[in-house]
Amino acid sequence: MATFQLERTAPLSPPEAWRRLTDWPRHGDVVPLTRVTVLTPGPTHEGTEFVARSGIGPLTFDDRMEVTVWQPPGDDTPGRCRLEKRGRLMRGWAEIEVRPGPGGRAHVVWREELRVRMLPAFLDGTLERASRLVFGRAANRLLRGR
Repeated sequence: MATFQLERTAPLSPPEAWRRLTDWPRHGDVVPLTRVTVLTPGPTHEGTEFVARSGIGPLTFDDRMEVTVWQPPGDDTPGRCRLEKRGRLMRGWAEIEVRPGPGGRAHVVWREELRVRMLPAFLDGTLERASRLVFGRAANRLLRGR
């Protein structure tokens, strides 16, 4: 099991940072070898389901997720989204929180617990480092709009 937390401050309003981070199909544009398909009609709400399919050719796996908490940011309240990973291979959860930061910027906290079925425990540190790198780059790209 890998557990990690990322924090970013972006020159965006909290609603704009929220919009970029919760644009699920865009995650497929910024995470290598991944395509995201939303299974539930929009807009996103509690109960929305989507699948991130990662890999090449026959070496692919699905990371199925469901939104279990959906609280967009308000004028003075932080936004919070919780995803439960419900795939056969990938389990765990992710939380994205967006709140006002210094100077009108958005402060983002991304927490994740990731379990990969049949992955030996001695590889947890490697999984954590790789996840922090991949999701950190994804968060940076989403917030930059690229």
